[in-house]
Amino acid sequence: MNNNLVQYIFSIADNSLILGQRLGELCGHGPSLETDIAMTNISLDLFGQVRSYYQYAAKLIGNDETEDTIAFLRKERDYKNVLLVEQPNRDFAYSIGRQFLFDVYHLLLLQELQNSSDATLSAIAKKSIKEVSYHTRFSSDWIRRLGDGTEESHNRIQTALNDLWVFTDELFLQTDAEKAMVSEGIGVDVSQLKDAFHKKVSTILEESTLQTPTIEYFQKGGKNGIHSEHMGYILTELQYMQRTYPNMTW
Repeated sequence: MNNNLVQYIFSIADNSLILGQRLGELCGHGPSLETDIAMTNISLDLFGQVRSYYQYAAKLIGNDETEDTIAFLRKERDYKNVLLVEQPNRDFAYSIGRQFLFDVYHLLLLQELQNSSDATLSAIAKKSIKEVSYHTRFSSDWIRRLGDGTEESHNRIQTALNDLWVFTDELFLQTDAEKAMVSEGIGVDVSQLKDAFHKKVSTILEESTLQTPTIEYFQKGGKNGIHSEHMGYILTELQYMQRTYPNMTW
């Protein structure tokens, strides 16, 4: 088993798993029926991508590992998602702000991952990029609507982005597994995506009459399995059925 490759897969897939779970919490709580359904569908898109990644990881690991055991039976420190996707749905502005920041990064990542020397990862990226392009358009449009809307919507989305910005730098930090995969032509050097990310985000925020947040200190840890206080609650809900009824089948 190539452990670096497995950990690299987790570093990509776990982001979509945890964000998909967060979006699932919003089902039935959207500001309108159309938006509610759209965000639920984005969640389903992410889970679909996760299945492809975890199926590949399970094949690499062997030992009767499955996509379900990877998703539901790991411990908190074994998840390699960034802190950004763990952040709670405080209000609609926070949910959209979190989605927007991740979507811009996710699309840039997949555009590069298409060129991976690993045929399976390349195929997953090519299949997923159409969905993530839509996700990015959806969240960008909402940033514009909220930013250039009423005084209250403007202030709420600006506050959300200001609070979430502290988690953005971790997107571009490389773990040892990521560095190893980059050296083999399999992984994406995420540090090279930072300028494009900031350019895209700043352009959208300027169009939305919003300010790009500026801070000096960023929070990190999720990529190395050190998560926020929110992660344990997410996993409690996510893993409940599988741990309560071991080896259950549908």
